[in-house]
Amino acid sequence: MDAWIWIVIAVVVVLVIIAVVAAAMSKSRRRHHLQERFGSEYDRTVEGADRRRDAERDLRDREQRHDELELRPLSDASRQRYTQQWQDMQTGFVDRPQVAVADADRLITDLMRERGYPVDDFETRSDLVSVDHPDVVENYRTAHGIATRTVDGRTSTEDLRQAVISYRALFEEMLVDEPEPSK
Repeated sequence: MDAWIWIVIAVVVVLVIIAVVAAAMSKSRRRHHLQERFGSEYDRTVEGADRRRDAERDLRDREQRHDELELRPLSDASRQRYTQQWQDMQTGFVDRPQVAVADADRLITDLMRERGYPVDDFETRSDLVSVDHPDVVENYRTAHGIATRTVDGRTSTEDLRQAVISYRALFEEMLVDEPEPSK
C-alpha cells in the first residue's frame, strides 16, 4: 500500500480515538453534574432504575421540566403567614396528631403552589422539588407516605411525629429558599 493510505488510516484512527475519548469525558461530566446536583437523590434514582442511563435521563428530564417553571420567592407577608400556620399545626399535634399531619401536607402543597411548583400529583411534585432540594426530598416522600397511611388508620403516634419532622425539613428550606432567576 502507498504511504498516503497508511497516513489516512492513521488519521482516521486518531480521530475515532479522539471522538471516543471526548464522548466518554462528556458522559463523565454529565454524570458528575447530576451527582453534584442531586446528591443522594441521584443514588436513589439509579437504584430504582433498570439502567443507569435511564436514571440519568430521568434526572435530566427533571432538570428540564424544572427550568421551565416560573418559580417565585415568597413575600414577607406570605412567609410570616406560613410560619404562623406551621406553628399552629405543631401546637395542634398534641391533641389531634392525624389532623396535624394532614395540615402539614396541605401546608407544604400550598407553599409549593405559591412558589410556582405544579401540585397536581405527588410524584411530579417530589421529582421537581428534588432538583432544588435533593437533600430533603426523601423526607418529603417519607412524610407523604405516612400521611397517606394515616387516611387508612395504619399509623402510630410516633409515625405521625416522624411525618411532621420530615415535612418540617422541606418546609424550612422552601420557606427561605429563593428561586434562581429564570433563564
